[in-house]
Amino acid sequence: MKTDYLILGSGLAGLSFGALMAKAGKKVVILEAHDCPGGYGHTFSEGNLYRFNAQFHYVWNCGEGRVVHNFLKKLNLHHDVTFEKYDCDRYDHNRMPNFALDIPSDLQVLITRLQALFPSHARNIKNFITEVEQTADALDKLPIPLNPPFLLSNPRSSYHLFKYRNATLQQVFDQFQLPLAAQTLLALQWPDFLLPPRDLSFFAWATLFMGYCRGAYYPTKHFESVINALVKTIEDNGGNIIYNRKITQFIRNGKTITGVLADDLNNSGQISEHHGTDIICNIDPKKAAEMIGFEHFSHSVQRKLLYDYSPSNFMAYCVVKDLDLRDYGFGKWNVFHTEQEDLNQAFDDMYLRGDYSKPSFVITTPSLLTNDHSDCPENCQIIEFLTVANYDRFHDLKISDAAQYRQKKKEIFDAIIAVVEKHYIPNFSQHLVFKMTGSPTTNQRFCGSPAGNSYGSNLTPKNLNLNRLNHQTSLKHFYFCNASSGFPGFTGTIKTGSVLYEHLSGDFFVKGDKTP
Repeated sequence: MKTDYLILGSGLAGLSFGALMAKAGKKVVILEAHDCPGGYGHTFSEGNLYRFNAQFHYVWNCGEGRVVHNFLKKLNLHHDVTFEKYDCDRYDHNRMPNFALDIPSDLQVLITRLQALFPSHARNIKNFITEVEQTADALDKLPIPLNPPFLLSNPRSSYHLFKYRNATLQQVFDQFQLPLAAQTLLALQWPDFLLPPRDLSFFAWATLFMGYCRGAYYPTKHFESVINALVKTIEDNGGNIIYNRKITQFIRNGKTITGVLADDLNNSGQISEHHGTDIICNIDPKKAAEMIGFEHFSHSVQRKLLYDYSPSNFMAYCVVKDLDLRDYGFGKWNVFHTEQEDLNQAFDDMYLRGDYSKPSFVITTPSLLTNDHSDCPENCQIIEFLTVANYDRFHDLKISDAAQYRQKKKEIFDAIIAVVEKHYIPNFSQHLVFKMTGSPTTNQRFCGSPAGNSYGSNLTPKNLNLNRLNHQTSLKHFYFCNASSGFPGFTGTIKTGSVLYEHLSGDFFVKGDKTP
């Protein structure tokens, strides 16, 4: 049977698109280089005892009428794939020397808490939070792809979109003259972007910050349940996912992409040929364009493909035994910690200089977010740590000196645990029964991400603008469907796959209405 959609990669954007098209009766085939689906959303196990999601921690836009809920409802999965809500009064605990702030869903409560900490800046704090809310609302209403008549008919939204289109978070902080400590408390969720305020797009920060204010969530049966449900939808509707197939060449006929050649990683040297009426590229767009040849794309698309990649990260997956993390201040929230007040300085020390003596990082506790404890044995709890890491440094170490590569990972882990034992859990190491660390080269190896990037294109104003790359490639029957051609993260990639489905099917559902 002829394949309607040949999808290259089973990351969340590719799976989302594939599930929607399969449910709509189209023939779908997915080629995946890994031995399991999900990209950064995949789950791995260790010793048949512990299960860890590779990257996802908490997500947003899962409430009724929002993107994720609309998507799952479209697939009739909204009763099977459910989410647990973080504590609305304090979904993020932000901690720094001399200050602490619990981030609530209620913006007025947030304003009150900040004003209590910085009473002399009360008016500026209120004005800043109001501006964030209005900017996020304007971005939320923005059609994708951008519809110019929308800007003309919505002058209030257009004002914020135009005003901040090139702004960093730091520039807006400075505009409202917020004290440095207040800036740090608000921006401590920087690991969600892996960028400091100086470099981070204000659009990106406002969107995510307000998204979590509407509700921060974790899947009831962990992220594996989401990926498995999408795979099952594809397969139950006649679709097929072929694993261990690495794309080696695109088959091009003039301006049309007709298929690909793929290496069977289970049988070295065995190449297979695959075709589809439309080719959906879940591979990084710039990487795919390099394989095809940049010269075959329009000048407009070529310019959009010249993005830089986001930084990468260091992850530590840990299991503690006979220790209840709730007794030490953990629960249905994340903890963001920094040892330095200036996040720009903290980022530079870690990312540019490799100095983790005063680390800034996030702690997440999946075992406390849901009553489903299938991820670890009784009397055990999973706790994970994440911070930024430089791909070039780890790549060079791995090639030149494997022992030094391992030592660098240990150095970062030890620095984080020293802070944890000083400020949170004094006897943490005594209860640690399992640990595994991942570096930028781990991301590259297991998820195929160029330079180990965590979010595709870097979330700077240069890359995250109103003229951002989308699914349009300028080649016939060939479409991008990736974080860099849409938006990163759990919600972003689901939306990316859904918007492409809308474009090709004419069936509009993402925003709950019938208009594009």
